[in-house]
Amino acid sequence: MAEPRKNKSAQFDLTATPPVAERRPSKKITHGRVLDDPYAWLAAGNWRDVLRDPKTLPEDIAALVRAEKDYCAKVVAPLRDLRLTLVKELRGRIKEDDADVPDNDGSFAYYGRFRERAEHPIFCRTPRGGGPETVLLDGEALAEGREFFDIGGTAHSPDHAQLAWSLDDKGSELYAIRTRSLSDGKDRPDIVTDTDGSVVWSADSTAFYYVRVDENHRTAQVFRHEIGADPSSDRLIVEEKDGAWFVCLEESRCRRFAIVAIRGHDASECWLVDLRDAKAPPRLVAKREPKLRYDVEPHGDVLYIHNNADDADDFRISVAPLAAPERANWRDVVAHRAGAMIVTFTVYARFLVWVVRENSLPSIVVRDLATNEDHAIAFAEEAYALGLDAGLEFDTTTLRFVYASMTTPDETYDYDMATRSRVLRKRQEIPSGHDPKNYVTRRLHAIAPDDERVPITLLHRADFSPGGEGAPLLLYGYGAYGHSLAADFDEDALSLVDRGFVYALAHVRGGTDKGWHWYETGKLEKKTNTFTDFIACARHLIATGYTRQGAIVAQGASAGGMLMGAILNEAPELFAGAIAGVPFVDVLNTMLRDDLPLTPPEWLEWGNPIANAEVYDRIASYSPYDNLRAQRYPPILSIAGVTDPRVTYWEPLKWVAKLRATMTGGGPVLLHTHMGAGHGGAPGRFEALEDTALEYAFAIACARGAE
Repeated sequence: MAEPRKNKSAQFDLTATPPVAERRPSKKITHGRVLDDPYAWLAAGNWRDVLRDPKTLPEDIAALVRAEKDYCAKVVAPLRDLRLTLVKELRGRIKEDDADVPDNDGSFAYYGRFRERAEHPIFCRTPRGGGPETVLLDGEALAEGREFFDIGGTAHSPDHAQLAWSLDDKGSELYAIRTRSLSDGKDRPDIVTDTDGSVVWSADSTAFYYVRVDENHRTAQVFRHEIGADPSSDRLIVEEKDGAWFVCLEESRCRRFAIVAIRGHDASECWLVDLRDAKAPPRLVAKREPKLRYDVEPHGDVLYIHNNADDADDFRISVAPLAAPERANWRDVVAHRAGAMIVTFTVYARFLVWVVRENSLPSIVVRDLATNEDHAIAFAEEAYALGLDAGLEFDTTTLRFVYASMTTPDETYDYDMATRSRVLRKRQEIPSGHDPKNYVTRRLHAIAPDDERVPITLLHRADFSPGGEGAPLLLYGYGAYGHSLAADFDEDALSLVDRGFVYALAHVRGGTDKGWHWYETGKLEKKTNTFTDFIACARHLIATGYTRQGAIVAQGASAGGMLMGAILNEAPELFAGAIAGVPFVDVLNTMLRDDLPLTPPEWLEWGNPIANAEVYDRIASYSPYDNLRAQRYPPILSIAGVTDPRVTYWEPLKWVAKLRATMTGGGPVLLHTHMGAGHGGAPGRFEALEDTALEYAFAIACARGAE
């Protein structure tokens, strides 16, 4: 057992004794390679049952989870007052009676809002021109007495007389869909269970379409449910039998179709379901091809297609006849331009809109379909984020978008696409006060080992200047699945920045921050670029005087948790600590289990070690759990959830156990597991602050310990 590091500032109670997980012999042979894993027993054989009821977790495993949680609580006990202060600060930045900007649809305006002190929203509507409010769904009242409560979504029917809503009450992302009549507000008895929460109504409001989740927690089928009918009689509409593909469902902007998108990690396939004709069979747009990704939006007699066909790596927009949408009939209307990635698009009756990201910065482009004239909406800050809100109505000139930067709270605008004028509808309110002039955001670039320029976005106080010993710094990273890090406003981070931290985002490969190639060069055989990029960012921030070696707290979650594990194995001396949320750290074992929810779909992200010995060796060379070393590690905090279907609870549990048994010094190594929550942690807006306060108190303690 490694000896914990002495903490100079006594920020942690290091007198507590960490749990010691039992080692039970377990060997697995694949391609002649022997995988010795004495902690394999921590993966419950009844994991499917645990997702539905965490109380079914075997007692020997549950006892260790509780012991880890108790140990974490004892070690961080000296941080109690700091955590309470942080919770108060974090809550003070939340407008307790916050409300969405209403979204017009026909005769009504729909929105969500919060009551003061409420954890969960209520969903409401008013007459479009103003008038009395009607509460359609009271999330706070429905959540009473439940340990976990998360509304997946709401959808009113086209006739505005009904509401469908979905609920996850375990944290396992298994949503039950209910419908209620808005005349009396009562839910009907025909509850559809085991869904992903998405709902698309039929045009006549007598039925809805939904996605069913199978026994391995994969979205594989779309069904049609008739209101009032027994769900066991629901009709199958589309089915995907290959476990490597996920089924997604959404309503088209014109509301004529449900769009069924079947997605793999490098390709997609779309089907159109006619919402006006229950008997019409689903129509395939273009059959799947390797590396072909596309999304669609119908518009009258044509189909708009956002796609990467013919080596359009950063995507283009094409059109095809709705009656003949196959690939051969695609014709470009927005050409591909390398380095200018078309991130998303939408279409209105008279306008085509898309978001393009170039040099890591987004802009919105609007095309008048009558004149084919384009114009862009851009902003002047050095780093910022844009979000597109397409709204509920198709025949409108109003486009809603949200602008923010790391210094500027969210600003919601309604933009008139015809007159090119904008109206500020809402500015995020920070009740405890916020002056953007007190902060500075910067964009830097680190040089990776292969000479790529890796963007870094920074936030710090305006009275800080780099140089000397620099400042404590939190460096956040992700780098997977093409997910980019937006340089948006994070009010929580101010609790660190106001205490002298620099807050930084590392836009490492594996995301699409610099276009699609940025993703392609951070996956499969090039996955280690993600890790070396992050380390290069840390070294650059040290070299430029923003911080110093041993004063950086690294943070990442999910696949970003794998990044944390990898960089700690490779360069632990750079970091004062690390925060790994729901960390995907047992990569090899997980990719060897084709029964787990995400394994077959993710072989295109990491590789399939079952089928290929070379892939096995490659994953084994970087999987954090399999590369722990007899070396000193900085303090580490991991937060997990027992009902997490994405990163199973046992990954961080095994990792922590093996870390303590392998490391020669440093620590402490802490694990806090929610017994009744999943991948997203606590769902309540104030409940979630407890985890944030724990993470930030841990980061502050690590920084003080490094002084």
